[in-house]
Amino acid sequence: MRWLQYMDKGVPRYGILTDAGITPVEGSPFDQYTVGNQSLPLSSVRLTLPFVPRTFYAVGQNYAAHAKNYPGAKAGTPAQGLPAKPDVAYRAHSGLIAHDEPVVIPRDSTSLHYEGELVVVIGKRGKRISRESAFDHVFGYTIGNDVSERSWQRIDRTPWRAKNADTFSPMGPWIETEVNLSRLQTMVRVNGAECTRFRTNDMLFGVDTFISAVSQYVTLQPGDMFWMGTEGTSPDLKPEDVVEVEITGIGVLRNRFVLEDA
Repeated sequence: MRWLQYMDKGVPRYGILTDAGITPVEGSPFDQYTVGNQSLPLSSVRLTLPFVPRTFYAVGQNYAAHAKNYPGAKAGTPAQGLPAKPDVAYRAHSGLIAHDEPVVIPRDSTSLHYEGELVVVIGKRGKRISRESAFDHVFGYTIGNDVSERSWQRIDRTPWRAKNADTFSPMGPWIETEVNLSRLQTMVRVNGAECTRFRTNDMLFGVDTFISAVSQYVTLQPGDMFWMGTEGTSPDLKPEDVVEVEITGIGVLRNRFVLEDA
């Protein structure tokens, strides 16, 4: 099942996407809801964020090649720069934008990269969750682009602006609830040309590991989300570049990059 949100007279509204179009829903997929009996063409609506997260967990350095090339990675650490345990950070909600909304490039940016990521959406409250039961707490999956300003990452003590500037977290276009992680591939295209491709589930630490690890200390709530990291590297992005992040079985997240107004 594919859950999305679209604008209805200026107000976000949940819907379920089927072959026939969008079926409007009253309520929330994280609570009680009722399904309508009409259908809207997908092309007739403007999609917004598929949901507004409660807590935004971000996983870093979770694929081998990316971890070894990450700014600040040090040779001589475990596995020559590979993390020894699962770690997470938090992201600002202010960076979130929807499918087809523009990413704004700050005028003092010099090295802006994409990071195509699987996003895990939590649907069930839990504390001290075992790895064996972790997927019982997953509602579904969507797509994220963790836009990153590399020059700022190298000079700032924290990624407060390199990862959290306005519009730096595109997400969407919907939540897919029926996913086989072992079959997924992530592809990133810039202006239609493929630049990155990797097996989505080739993570250093899997979805179940992160859910279990975080829940030992923090109670997970419906509407929390984990961005699971990326593989490979990105070219420097330019104004008017269009970046598409596709994860097979889920969909395509597309955003244009535009230069900040003077």
